[in-house]
Amino acid sequence: MKKSWQFWPVVLLLGCAMAQGSVQTLTSGEQPTSVLELYTSQGCSSCPPAEKWLSSLVQYPDLWTKLIPLAFHVDYWDYLGWQDPFANQSYSARQRAYTRTGGTQSVYTPGFVVAGHEWRGWFQHQPLTLPEQQEAVGKLQLSLDDDDLKVEFEPRKTPPKGLLLYVARLGFGIDTQITKGENAGKTIKHDFVVLSLQQVSATRDNHWRTKLHKDPRGERQAVVAWLGAPGDPTPYQAVGGWISP
Repeated sequence: MKKSWQFWPVVLLLGCAMAQGSVQTLTSGEQPTSVLELYTSQGCSSCPPAEKWLSSLVQYPDLWTKLIPLAFHVDYWDYLGWQDPFANQSYSARQRAYTRTGGTQSVYTPGFVVAGHEWRGWFQHQPLTLPEQQEAVGKLQLSLDDDDLKVEFEPRKTPPKGLLLYVARLGFGIDTQITKGENAGKTIKHDFVVLSLQQVSATRDNHWRTKLHKDPRGERQAVVAWLGAPGDPTPYQAVGGWISP
């Protein structure tokens, strides 16, 4: 069974962050939080409409609690004349990993992946659909004290072996004036853009700790963490929310 959502103007929700002094705590539900990944590039002429649509998800009613959008900028279009300042070869490798493991059929931009599976509904102007009634996997809790980040997982069932933690800092309200390449002369607004991505090994069973990479870009920022099995890019469980100023 799936739930459909189409964009309508709604009041902006502030996510699930709760500030306790300088410490923020974010906690997922027990069912998997759906992660929407957009693979995009400032050097791709077809990508600005996809990025504009992604920006509309800032007003998604269940942002962070049921849906976590991410914009990964790939580097394989940089040769066309414009060096995307958000591009990273590891993001391109992540997209290729989905093709290698069967989550997507090919590598292209703009490319959408929802909960580990290719989603082409955007191209047909279809509403976004998220899986419902999923089996509970457990709660993922993130604590952020300045840049000191701790993550704990309380599994409801036996998780995949060797779970890895991935942590992303996201930027919002970033405008870029493009002067070369396919989008020359355009100004593109970015939201949910992945500014940094870290892979973290567990310090002990179901516990992770690291320093969140610093990056000042964006009028506003968020932090997202998700678990994944080795060799499989599909998020097993995820949590995210706004970073308090």
